[in-house]
Amino acid sequence: MSPLSIAAPLAAALVAISCGLAGIALAGGRRVRYIVPVSGLLLSAVALFGLIPELGGEIGWAPTLLLAAGSYGALTLLDMRGYAVCPSCSHGEKFAGSLVTATAIHAFIDGWGIAASRNLGAAGAAITFAILLHKAPEGLALGGLLRQSTPRAATAVSLCVAAEIPTIAGGAVGFWGTPPGWIEYVLAAVSGMFLFLGVHAISAARGQPEPTVPAA
Repeated sequence: MSPLSIAAPLAAALVAISCGLAGIALAGGRRVRYIVPVSGLLLSAVALFGLIPELGGEIGWAPTLLLAAGSYGALTLLDMRGYAVCPSCSHGEKFAGSLVTATAIHAFIDGWGIAASRNLGAAGAAITFAILLHKAPEGLALGGLLRQSTPRAATAVSLCVAAEIPTIAGGAVGFWGTPPGWIEYVLAAVSGMFLFLGVHAISAARGQPEPTVPAA
């Protein structure tokens, strides 16, 4: 594998991390009251207008919606039982861990998909462009929500990088084979997680007139 062969997954990771840093910066101080619901909206949009329609075309709408609804329901149940899986139940790093885990799985599969499509000509280029395009709102949403959920900006930055670096690892794996078919089912479940985290970020921001974030 040449250094150039990993360029596209690396670029995708850098786009997401750069936008994540922008989200962290924008979420500082009183601006958190605006960036958190916007971040939740972006994360929900990635699921509703990116992942779910794409997967519906690949594996069928029934399994896509069932898996998305199943993961959404599982997180809802954990939320009801008091586990820290959403911004409304926790502003600490336990929620950040849920978000980073979901994003890291998604990022790994993104990188794998970019690498596996490298020999598909125009179709492969379209896949790569689509992944690069959705990395921007994904990164902004990730950064904004992590900043809200961690006591220091440096912690949010570290978690943001940790969540998106798997894009590169997935790219490296992708050069030795295409993703197996079951990967898309995992991604369908991840889309439900993204939707849950996004919706709850929006609802958590309502009724909080002057939230602030600790200084870095």
